[in-house]
Amino acid sequence: MSDECGSCPSATPEGGCGSAAGCPSEADQKIEKTLSRIKHKIVVMSGKGGVGKSTVAVNLAAALAMTGKSVGLLDIDVHGPSVPRLLGLQDEKPHMGPDFMEPIPWGRNLWVMSLGFMLPNKEQAVIWRGPVKIGLIQQFIKDVAWGDLDYLIIDCPPGTGDEPMTALQTVGPEAKTVIVTTPQGVAVDDVRRSVSFVGEMGNTVLGIVENMSGFACPDCKSVHDIFGSGGGEDLAREMGVPFLGRIPIDPEVARSGDEGFVYVKTEKDSIAAKSMADIVEKILVATS
Repeated sequence: MSDECGSCPSATPEGGCGSAAGCPSEADQKIEKTLSRIKHKIVVMSGKGGVGKSTVAVNLAAALAMTGKSVGLLDIDVHGPSVPRLLGLQDEKPHMGPDFMEPIPWGRNLWVMSLGFMLPNKEQAVIWRGPVKIGLIQQFIKDVAWGDLDYLIIDCPPGTGDEPMTALQTVGPEAKTVIVTTPQGVAVDDVRRSVSFVGEMGNTVLGIVENMSGFACPDCKSVHDIFGSGGGEDLAREMGVPFLGRIPIDPEVARSGDEGFVYVKTEKDSIAAKSMADIVEKILVATS
């Protein structure tokens, strides 16, 4: 019998484990302890690449932090970790303890972890198979000193593969998802599969965000539907999940990301930033 079994409620009088699954491992116990200190877990995902998912995740996390919430942002896009650049943190390195890692702070209320902080150079390709990626994601949850958080935002790579599956399985059914799409049918088709994936995993869709929904003209201050609009809202209605809102294209979003300035902070009076603020308000209400 392991040392843990002595205090395990499933322990039998004979000294064995009465649990069908056996005693939780030390790693599982550490993950559970970490997650117990985090009130809300939100996984940002999309079935389609190129929809601005990481930009949405970064601005969502920053906007929540700007409301005074304690927020962690975990980038699990192993092959294309863009969060450090989007936050202007690409030159930072986390402090490593004997059995923990300290996340990188951004502002007063946001802490960030990404494989991008650990790569030796910008040209380094990450050539890993599934089991190694799964182990890293679990390590980022159990070994990072997240502390007490109101929200943990997890930014996934596109698709429904190892990374989003591991995130949802590790965090558990209490994790909710924000799914990002663009208005075009080719994106909506893939995102529809993401909604089904979340349901099959036993999690809840907090809502769909329609990104790049029209172009916010900086001169006339109106929105022009150059790529169409409404695809994300139609999908939300079709799948019976909430629609969180539309974010129009603004050239400053790309510039801010490239230069490491958070759009919702530097351009808070813009149409797109106000759209993001409305989405954050809906998330605050839904998780209150």
